[in-house]
Amino acid sequence: MTDVFRALADESRRALLDRLNHANGQTLRELCAGLDMTRQSVSKHLAVLEEAGLVTTVRRGREKLHYLNAAPISDIAERWISRYDRRRVEALADLKKALEGPSMSRPEFVYTTYIRTTPEQLWKGITDPAFTRQYWGLAFDTDWRPGSVMTWRLDRNDTVLADPEQVVLVAEPFTRLSYSWHSFTPEWAKAYDLDEGYLAEVAGEPRSKVTFELEPRGEHVRLTVTHDGFEEGSAVLPGLSEGWPELIASLKSLLETGKPLKTA
Repeated sequence: MTDVFRALADESRRALLDRLNHANGQTLRELCAGLDMTRQSVSKHLAVLEEAGLVTTVRRGREKLHYLNAAPISDIAERWISRYDRRRVEALADLKKALEGPSMSRPEFVYTTYIRTTPEQLWKGITDPAFTRQYWGLAFDTDWRPGSVMTWRLDRNDTVLADPEQVVLVAEPFTRLSYSWHSFTPEWAKAYDLDEGYLAEVAGEPRSKVTFELEPRGEHVRLTVTHDGFEEGSAVLPGLSEGWPELIASLKSLLETGKPLKTA
């Protein structure tokens, strides 16, 4: 948390966060454009922001894309906002809201957090029904091999989401996992009390995918979740951008304390 406050204290780094808030997923070249800073200075500031967890990066071929990361702001908000007068932290709350909003430039969601656990235990957390049912309310029926079909079994109304296009894309145990997202069916919509209009809207979108990357960092594991494959103006992305931070926080709580977060 000290690193986060130190990173936010610098005006140039706040300017970089503002630029990413305006257009997320930028390259170093794009971030340098129009700034009265050298490329080297921008790189150093980005390194500080990334070390503090305020920025996370994703490789796309030869490019390195930079994204705002809401996790540290969420941690600060949970620890401090409830203790002080709301007016004194209004700016911080606005920043938290901005960071948790969906990307306006590149249609994808990227989120990084650190969990005090092992890669093996975190892998179980995102694959084993004994864990996923506790914080997610569902289980995956698959052998977790690339190309294998995944059946999603929701605890809500014992709903089953079966589709041959729901498949495991990448499975490198304890390191990287990627799979295509589930189909939007009438049964799914009924389980979550969603109206037919929304179902028709999201069902017409291309299938997206989610990727989990696990990297050991001492007593912690750095978890980066990337959800992409959306078209501009996606109706699915805003809901996922809101739901993923809560879901990941509940997984983190489960692995660190033995209990998932209580949700409304």
